[in-house]
Amino acid sequence: MTFYIGRESSKLWKRICAEITTEINLLAENWKYLFAGLICQYIHGLAARGVHYIHRPGPVLQDVGFILLPELGKEKAYISETLFSFIFLSFVLWTFHPFIFKSKKIYTVLIWCRVLAFLVASQFLRIITFYSTQLPGPNYHCREGSKLARLPPPESVLEVLLINFPRGVIYGCGDLIFSSHMIFTLVFVLTYQKYGTRRWIKQLSWLLAITQSFLIVASRKHYTVDVVVAWYTVNLVVFFIDKKLPELPDRSGATSLLLPLTGKDKEGRTKEENHKLLNGNSGDPADWRQRTQVNGKILEDGNAVHADSTMNGA
Repeated sequence: MTFYIGRESSKLWKRICAEITTEINLLAENWKYLFAGLICQYIHGLAARGVHYIHRPGPVLQDVGFILLPELGKEKAYISETLFSFIFLSFVLWTFHPFIFKSKKIYTVLIWCRVLAFLVASQFLRIITFYSTQLPGPNYHCREGSKLARLPPPESVLEVLLINFPRGVIYGCGDLIFSSHMIFTLVFVLTYQKYGTRRWIKQLSWLLAITQSFLIVASRKHYTVDVVVAWYTVNLVVFFIDKKLPELPDRSGATSLLLPLTGKDKEGRTKEENHKLLNGNSGDPADWRQRTQVNGKILEDGNAVHADSTMNGA
């Protein structure tokens, strides 16, 4: 038993080291895209913080979702955040599964480049939308009478740039249309829908996304319109951007053929192909037929040689 555990641990460690090497090579090529995506996440947070300064609390607007769904109240408002945290952490762990599991379909660096592209495009549209029209926040800390509903003018630029993280993010007001929670949820679900392998997880993911939508409205964190707009906007954004981005390599086949080639690998492969061509073989391994050189010409099979000799003697 001890020997078996030791052997499996050794295999797991080798797998992790091999995956780290592969991902580092990919990171060296794609770090600019990841860095730009993270910078855009900060800009999105900065924009959400900025709209809080111009938020003006008022009566909660009439909303169909508020009429149909019972209000959870302040005591149970954590339920929607708990579900969102579960979805977020589950997706993050899934993107790192190639480091552990033998069966894998994605590269962690490449999948996050794709996810960040979806998030940035959706958040750019969101910033334009919530700055166009500021609605009175329906959340408890954004209503009239709450000390957090309005922010005093910033005393310095640094106060704005630091965005009072994480309190400024949790107790923000004014960034309503459309829901940021639904942006992340739908991007994660759509990504797993395409690159995930477990059918039951895909079905569960959509169920959790629908549940998240109802909980956001029931918690009075957003109006129903914020959730509805997120559903069709994010789906359209992912649909169109996914067509523009290059397709990810599928790792379910031969892994070695999908890894990025270094300069030495490319040079070695080119020399090998040239060597095959000089010997009369094409680059296709299935085309390794016997060839004979006669009169400076490369001919196939002995019958061709005999025909050429007969023609010369005629």
